[in-house]
Amino acid sequence: MRAIDVHSHFVPHGWPDLGEGMPWLRPESEREAMIMVGSEEFRRVRSDCWDASVRLRDMDADGVEAQVVSPTPVFFGYETSPGHGEKIARVFNDLALEICAPAPDRLIPFCQVPLQDTDAACRELDRAVGAGHRGVEIGNHVGDRDLDDAGVVTFLQHAASLGVPVFVHPWDMPLAPRLDRWMARWLTGMPAETHLSIIAMVLGGVFDRVPDSLRICFAHGGGSFAFWLGRLENAWHQRADVIATSEKPPSEYVGRFSVDSVVFSESALRNLVDTLGAEQVMVGSDYPYPLGERPAGGVVRRAEFLDEPARELVLRGNAQRFLG
Repeated sequence: MRAIDVHSHFVPHGWPDLGEGMPWLRPESEREAMIMVGSEEFRRVRSDCWDASVRLRDMDADGVEAQVVSPTPVFFGYETSPGHGEKIARVFNDLALEICAPAPDRLIPFCQVPLQDTDAACRELDRAVGAGHRGVEIGNHVGDRDLDDAGVVTFLQHAASLGVPVFVHPWDMPLAPRLDRWMARWLTGMPAETHLSIIAMVLGGVFDRVPDSLRICFAHGGGSFAFWLGRLENAWHQRADVIATSEKPPSEYVGRFSVDSVVFSESALRNLVDTLGAEQVMVGSDYPYPLGERPAGGVVRRAEFLDEPARELVLRGNAQRFLG
């Protein structure tokens, strides 16, 4: 059974100058380049980031029918002015359409928006969707503003009104000396950021303010949310004076969002399915980055606890619903 992968990224093979201190690409060959941020090396990338033929070859090898192609979060530009952020989003959104153009039935572009400004974000979402984007990827926070920020909630309401699916990706993880070893910002910071963003949606009352029609998915298995839902539920009941800001207990919201399957073990996948339901989990790979899963959906295909109807939902049925 061929899968639909809802979590992959692209990097163009070059883009216009975005200004001082912003990301730029240092090409090293036709097949390799280095993403630079100012004068610092950020990440080495290869042609699978921008070459549709390489991406399609890998999809065929992995049994992936279609793949959502989203921005790499370092390009979000949330720290810039609204006008500058809107220009950055336009650059990468237009380049994403070029990358996906060779296989429009298989490569599904998701845009980025200048989430630091609600009007600009809604305006760019409208433009990008009109140009061919099928959804939007957003970061899990804008500076110190979480997803329950009033401006972000307004954007989510706008996405829901358009029927545009939203993919939430962690980014801009905290810096600290203890996180500088072992890729700890990615191994601990990313799951923690994703967990925190779901908590903001729940305890911040976002799910009480956005319609049920909002289709929203959180990357990396939702972080540690599924594992710690019981702790969150207990706190909501025992310390209502502090955290019971949502209309209902946290467990009442588990059907309002989806997560991807990038958790790498059958036991972790089973926890997701047991806690959130098979209807809320979709294949994700984090392609083409080395901390992703290859072949995409491998854990889902091997999971002995899934019966075939549930496996079909996770491999493709849920993604078909998410993508509309």
